[in-house]
Amino acid sequence: MKTSLNRRRFLQAGAASGLVLATPGIVRAATFPERNINVIIPTAEGGGADRNFRAFTSVWKEKLGTEFEPGYYPGASGRVGYEVYMGKSEPDCYNLIFGNMGPEVLNWAMQEPSFAIDDYFYFGRVDTDPCCLFVGAESPLQSMEDIVNASKERKLTVGTSRMAHPASIGILALGEKLGIEFNLIPLQGGKGTIAGAVTGEVDFSVLTSGSVIAAGDSVKTLLVFGKNRVGEALDNAPDINDAYDMTLPEMLSARAFAIHRKAAEDHPDRYEVLTSTFKETFEDPALLKAYVAESGTPEYLNYGGAEECAEFMAAMLELGARYKPLLSGA
Repeated sequence: MKTSLNRRRFLQAGAASGLVLATPGIVRAATFPERNINVIIPTAEGGGADRNFRAFTSVWKEKLGTEFEPGYYPGASGRVGYEVYMGKSEPDCYNLIFGNMGPEVLNWAMQEPSFAIDDYFYFGRVDTDPCCLFVGAESPLQSMEDIVNASKERKLTVGTSRMAHPASIGILALGEKLGIEFNLIPLQGGKGTIAGAVTGEVDFSVLTSGSVIAAGDSVKTLLVFGKNRVGEALDNAPDINDAYDMTLPEMLSARAFAIHRKAAEDHPDRYEVLTSTFKETFEDPALLKAYVAESGTPEYLNYGGAEECAEFMAAMLELGARYKPLLSGA
């Protein structure tokens, strides 16, 4: 039976996951892992999630004493990978999924999957990459004031990598606050979203900021849907909450490892090994080097456990349900 999208239920589930880790008397499983760990990545090989995965596991494998074997299942905005994981992977702690919590959780707000949503949970967040609003360097819109003024004359077009994305929610929330309507245009991935703004195909775009930083001087960032932790790298753009007196949760691209809830409950010793070594990986200086080598932004490398992940997942489901009519309109 499918599970309804309920914020309290997810927060409670996340707290329960934390208790599995904190339960006293769990003995570290000396024989785990006895074989490689399989990891489903619900996006294409060579993409941002894959680069992040390779950077993190290059250090994590030394703590676990085993290799990680990725399997790529792109399609339907990540939905295919989760369906394969929940439908075919054994819940034994030897099978994980590594995804981008923000847009992939929003899938379930748009259309519930074939499995119960709280039958899996994220236990290890690797990074938090805030979304942002940006224009092409040659755009006539060079400030948020320009965008607001232009919006009074016509409905502006906004490029986004996919409709159900935290960046899309960020601009919709801003429009709601200011009484402005925007026309969201899905441009199929980060490269297309940046190109749309640079070429003028759209008036401006919204995307995760790591990709915008990588675009360099071809773009100009005007607003961050969260804290600007990198200053000039995002043109010293302000936080949307500070600029417009809002209380929007950070709209993030947050990559994280997830596991079957049954696996954590049936094998708490194995789960403890996974979570403890995951956290140990963040204490190793080699991780930052590996992350940067894969084009990661150092300020975005950010540990999060099961409870932090559950809170973020619940927020995405709540906002996704709220903005569903607009996010599913294209």
